[in-house]
Amino acid sequence: MRRAKKIRLKPTPEQETLFWKSAGTARWAYNYFLSENERVYKEYLENGQNGMKYRSGTEIRKYINNTLKKTTHLWLSEVGSNVMKQSVKTAEKAYQDWLSGKRGKPHYKSKHKSKISFYVNYESLTRKNGGFHGEKIGFVKTAEPLPKLPKGENYANPYLSYDGKYWYLSVGYSIEPVETPLSGNSLGIDLGIKDLAVCSNGKVYPNIHKSVRMRKLSKRLQRQERNLSRKIEHKISGYHKNRKPIYKKPLKECANIQKQIAKIRLIYKQIRDVRQNYLHQTTNEIVKTKPSRIVMETLNIKGMRKNRHLSKAISEQCFYEFKRQIQYKSEYYGIEFVKVPPFYPSSKTCSHCGGIKNDLKLSDRIYKCRKCGLVIDRDFNASLNLATYPSA
Repeated sequence: MRRAKKIRLKPTPEQETLFWKSAGTARWAYNYFLSENERVYKEYLENGQNGMKYRSGTEIRKYINNTLKKTTHLWLSEVGSNVMKQSVKTAEKAYQDWLSGKRGKPHYKSKHKSKISFYVNYESLTRKNGGFHGEKIGFVKTAEPLPKLPKGENYANPYLSYDGKYWYLSVGYSIEPVETPLSGNSLGIDLGIKDLAVCSNGKVYPNIHKSVRMRKLSKRLQRQERNLSRKIEHKISGYHKNRKPIYKKPLKECANIQKQIAKIRLIYKQIRDVRQNYLHQTTNEIVKTKPSRIVMETLNIKGMRKNRHLSKAISEQCFYEFKRQIQYKSEYYGIEFVKVPPFYPSSKTCSHCGGIKNDLKLSDRIYKCRKCGLVIDRDFNASLNLATYPSA
């Protein structure tokens, strides 16, 4: 099975400059592919759907390498050739998915808002003592060693990314599943907003966003975002004595505003790191109880988020990420992972007699069965029903 690992880097100032150039090249190549195909597609529609509808990534890469790279875009030679190549491939995949109706139209990548990352050639990426060696970037120190690989194998899909504070290397590699004795029990997990997860063994994992630390981070974020709004408003509404605007440059070029945006990004990073760490701790604890199978319901997250009162709370819980971690960790230990259809009435069904309570409301936190008189916590009742869900 495949595993991925993310490792923090310790680059030199020269290497960090090269990282930024590589990330900029990747963003430019992605946007260039989209702009060229947008032009071609517009001509295709204007000509009555006659002519070329789509320009392939291979054709665009050849034009960039043979024409632009040798004339007007000499800076492309400063970074690895695979940075541009992989970025065009990614853009081509997104564009093809849009044409086939699998996803929406891809958007241009912004310098200030998009994820900062670029591809590293997997063939030239080699593990070294204290770090790794990559194409055009040389030897880079890492906070921890890269995972060892069998002789003849390469790391899969290596990417360098920036999270607002540190640079990271993410790589994929193969591992062998662990054969461990299992308990023979079936574990049902019910996800929710009040608590992140309620298990059929009685274990409850609380919502991390209700903790003291996350509340403090949330309040700090609100204060910093208000400060940003005030700085922007001050620049827009400022006047000289002659009643002309003080600030004529774009707001993105204002140093104070950029410093404030950097502060906000760091707080978002802290929130993201605390949440991700809690998800890993929770899923590890669940999987290491060694049940024979784990049952989870497939939630309709898109439909749930239509409730504007709960949309933010649902997004913060990261249900998809929780389920993804449970699934791959179950596979590693040889635990059967069962997905329940999204409209299975786990909350409305009595775990004792099997009766269904169709008028159950979201505000009813205690389940009271009319048939057998069972009184039980709503989420715990749902987890018991999931635990007894029949396997395929």
